[in-house]
Amino acid sequence: RDAAPTGASKEVNGTFQLPLISLIKTLVPFLDGLILLTGLIGQTLVMIILTGRRKKESQPPHGTDTLLLALCAADLLMLLCQPFHTSAIIVGFWPFGSFLCKAISFLGVACSTASVFTLAALAATRYLVVVHPTWTYRARMNRRLKVTVALLWIPASALAVPQFAFRTITFSNTVYCFAFLSDFSRLVYSIALFVIGFALPLSIIIVMYSKIYCFLQHTRQVGNAPQLERYQRQVTHTSALLVLVFTLLWLPSYILMFSIIRGSLASSPGFNTFALLARLLSSSVAVVNPVLYGFMSQKFRRELVELGRESWTRSARRL
Repeated sequence: RDAAPTGASKEVNGTFQLPLISLIKTLVPFLDGLILLTGLIGQTLVMIILTGRRKKESQPPHGTDTLLLALCAADLLMLLCQPFHTSAIIVGFWPFGSFLCKAISFLGVACSTASVFTLAALAATRYLVVVHPTWTYRARMNRRLKVTVALLWIPASALAVPQFAFRTITFSNTVYCFAFLSDFSRLVYSIALFVIGFALPLSIIIVMYSKIYCFLQHTRQVGNAPQLERYQRQVTHTSALLVLVFTLLWLPSYILMFSIIRGSLASSPGFNTFALLARLLSSSVAVVNPVLYGFMSQKFRRELVELGRESWTRSARRL
């Protein structure tokens, strides 16, 4: 997704913005390290609780648990790509060779796209569980979701294949994030990424949560249940937050990508600042997802407290 060159200084109006570049090289390792640490902790806690839940409960795992585990896996793989880009920014060039340039670029797009697809599948699953619970049970959706998770990686990997094919390193030690044979090819690929990897999943998320809201609204009016009104209000706030955060985290990267193709932003003095902001927002997805899809759940928080108590008890017994 990072259409800007990685690990290269940007020249603006013929002069290098040395103070800003120095500031970026100082801030990036700290912020990337913070994102990496908190992301690894959050994703690991979610995976421990979800796998522990499967062992404790006698019934089959909930469909959303399968998707949350898949989301954690995609986000963790995306986090593992981050130190390579951080190192390139610090040293000012790509030091890992041509193959890793292609491989890390491929993994970055594949994992981020698979993560976004999983969020859309999670929204659709929640809609089916809330609105069509009987059909969900009869269709044995939990088993089907395992196949769905694997299938989501096919289009995600297909979107990432051009990254492996066309990324290259120039002799001036500058890594071109995308070196298509023509600007038109680059524009076509960017549009495909935007439509398939952002606009379509966002539309699915909005539609699914809107349908859940309409269903709860209708059910509440018919049944006149006060507890359902509280649940509807909670679902509405949560859904709005999920859509807002999803848009804020991913949209700047696409704005940056199209601006570079047009050349409207790359020559402006604020390019480095906006590029850094867009990169940090997209990187922080692995930190935000566990909070939104795990820690906001009251059941998850209870299990987190129980996990802390169990760990404390085991530590006390050893002492």
